[in-house]
Amino acid sequence: MEPTPSFQGSKEGPARSRMLKALLICGLLSSLLYVAMNAFIPILYPGYNIASFTVSELSAIGAPTRALWVALGTIWGLLLAAFGWGVLISARENRRLRVVGWSMIAQAVIGFFWPPMHQREVLAAGGATLTDTLHIAFTMVVVPLMLLQIGFGAAAFGKRFRVYSILTIVILITAGILTGIESPKLQANLPTPLIGVWERINIGVYMLWVVVLAILLLKKDMKNRQK
Repeated sequence: MEPTPSFQGSKEGPARSRMLKALLICGLLSSLLYVAMNAFIPILYPGYNIASFTVSELSAIGAPTRALWVALGTIWGLLLAAFGWGVLISARENRRLRVVGWSMIAQAVIGFFWPPMHQREVLAAGGATLTDTLHIAFTMVVVPLMLLQIGFGAAAFGKRFRVYSILTIVILITAGILTGIESPKLQANLPTPLIGVWERINIGVYMLWVVVLAILLLKKDMKNRQK
């Protein structure tokens, strides 16, 4: 793969710099949008409890919030893909950052085709179909992509970001295990008092990591332009 070109000193430099800045800001916007989606969309779902219901149930087949979640989720995916492209441009010859950028784009593309699950009442009644199986399969692909991003991103920067990234991975794995422990109860329509908490911790620490990465890259770009 050819190295990402430097645009310093060319007539296109200022325009390219503005484009890069916009792409990196998409990383900040993607996390803010996803957090906002988790804050106000549950309000539109009667009986939904953010502590005991999963995020996926907001887009479940038959859920009153499915259409809105899918629409905003598509925008989130576009923002994440744009940020991934910005990471690729920022990477230049940094192969670790390239892995981060490409895996983010892959994650966004997968998200566009993510099969929905059925509501827990339907699952408990034996109404699961292929889409429920694929929903789990897509999760098993996306989670490693997230860990890949954090791992390679950690290796691309200094010690402080590396330590922060390692802590993020530890929290992701721990919260993921706790989410998995309660998952069988969801399919049986049994009480899952904290499944939403564990899952949102998972999502939150990843979204925060994306924000921190975006800020680091924006600072890096600013320093490059000042040289």
